[in-house]
Amino acid sequence: MPTSIVTIGFDFDAMSGFISRGMTSPTPISRGEFGPMAVPRILALLAKYKISSTWFIPGHTLETYPDQCRAVFDAGHEIGHHGWTHVQPNDLTREQEEEGLVRANAQIKKLSGQFARGYRSPSWDLSPHSVELLLKHGFMYDSSMMGSDHHPYRVRQGDVITLEQPAIFGQPTRLIEMPVSWTLDDYPHFEFIRTKQTLLPGLMNANLVLENWINDFLYMKATESWGILNYTFHPFVIGRGHRMLALEKLLKTLSDEGAQFMTMEQAARAYDRRSPI
Repeated sequence: MPTSIVTIGFDFDAMSGFISRGMTSPTPISRGEFGPMAVPRILALLAKYKISSTWFIPGHTLETYPDQCRAVFDAGHEIGHHGWTHVQPNDLTREQEEEGLVRANAQIKKLSGQFARGYRSPSWDLSPHSVELLLKHGFMYDSSMMGSDHHPYRVRQGDVITLEQPAIFGQPTRLIEMPVSWTLDDYPHFEFIRTKQTLLPGLMNANLVLENWINDFLYMKATESWGILNYTFHPFVIGRGHRMLALEKLLKTLSDEGAQFMTMEQAARAYDRRSPI
């Protein structure tokens, strides 16, 4: 039997994602407020299926919604790092990025008793300094890149990427990458966002997206003797009623198909045991 590991991750952005885009009028802020409202129903669903998940929480959310974050931790879920303000690291100076790492990590330790073991960059956009800073501050894994689908890998440091020359790859580090994909993320499928610069249509049929999510797992199970698949959800997105029904169908199907649910730290440690550096 193949070992088919699944992690269920939640990016608990609340209103921070809208604030970071300058969307601070009452309506976008209220969209973010739906996230904390949805936390209890998500926790109840995870408890129903006895699934431990990983919640990547910005420092802004940790301080704005301490009761909901406490409920997540008390329910036995891992607390991961998701920046301070949900501003993309590549839009920050090195000093600003490090300040946010430290500031949010202090809040995570206040909540959970330890610094975060894992990091997920806001909007999945690391800066040239991110790997160095994550190593400096003792992170075990990152979950922001897309270089594989079923297999974690070691993050490189020192790549040289230019338009006119072949890529020069740096050396692997001890930092483990837990790869993600926009296809396994609820946000681009479901959220309608309109600004002066962009239009994200979203609003897809949840059952059609669910079919893709299930088939990605079935493909891994059929083709890999050992693999990990990482799903990404947002409480203010997946927490809507019809999407909650789809999420439950996903969890039930994966359970019936033999998925081994782990927190992302547990899955990263499983990889580390198989492929020590």
